[in-house]
Amino acid sequence: MHVSPPRGVTDVVLETRRLGVFLAVTFGVSWATAGAIYATGGLVDSPTVLGPLTLASVLLPTTYMFGPAVGNVVARVATGEGRANLLLSPDATGHLRTYAAMWFAPLVLTVLGAIVFFAAFPDTFDPSMRAFVDSLGAAGATDLDPTTLVLVQVVAAVTVAPLLNGLFAFGEEFGWRGYLLPKLLPLGARRAVLLHGVVWGVWHWPLIAMGYEYGFGYTGFPWTGFVVFLGFTLSLGIVFAWATLREGSVWPAAIGHGAVNAVAGLAALFVQGNPNPLLGPLPVGLLAMLPFAAIAVWLLLRSPTFAGNATLGT
Repeated sequence: MHVSPPRGVTDVVLETRRLGVFLAVTFGVSWATAGAIYATGGLVDSPTVLGPLTLASVLLPTTYMFGPAVGNVVARVATGEGRANLLLSPDATGHLRTYAAMWFAPLVLTVLGAIVFFAAFPDTFDPSMRAFVDSLGAAGATDLDPTTLVLVQVVAAVTVAPLLNGLFAFGEEFGWRGYLLPKLLPLGARRAVLLHGVVWGVWHWPLIAMGYEYGFGYTGFPWTGFVVFLGFTLSLGIVFAWATLREGSVWPAAIGHGAVNAVAGLAALFVQGNPNPLLGPLPVGLLAMLPFAAIAVWLLLRSPTFAGNATLGT
């Protein structure tokens, strides 16, 4: 079955069968993994399986997060698509600035988001990091300097962490940006980008329901968490889609995803009290995600990459 593309597009169609296979496999693998995690204690009470590692901490970065990559491969094999347009070329010679933006911008935007949140709720900001220090003491690490640990995290975030974390983020990027996004482009670039960001967010919902990102104690749990997290995936989805379409490769998005994961928890080190996690200070909160959202809106409305019926590598 094929669905006609928007007016003005005559050479592409929406490949609904391939999309259906991809989504069924992706959600099937990941949500079945979520079911296994839930049945064995969830994210909070997951049993240990490998030394200090819990079952959830093993399954999340592997089986769950690589569900979209599995969906990509299975859809290609099952529908006879083969290896066409894998978007795996890492060539950065054309737009080195794209890679640099994905590498460094997440740290800047995360810090700006934390500033926005702490400016709105100054009573939650503790420059002495007392709660963090107390947690180190409870863990028996009393000889560690918290300021040094923060500096180490920042240095890692602008050096090796985006690449190392990007290897784990590849499972998602190969699926969402490497397969779903190109398959939705017949709808028009902006529609495709927004829709794929929503799908990406919904895919996280079983984890949100188990306390991922926001915990359990917020008003409207878990439904408000579902909605707020969609704002985050829409914002990041636009940014990562821009990088993927511009370079014709999933690697800039994988690096950006890895960079976000490297710095997302930085603001939590300076928190005191119990701020509303739906607002911040982590970038998944509404106030803290504002810098990401602002960049995303600007790219969506102003970047030539999303103009008209965008194609890969534009």
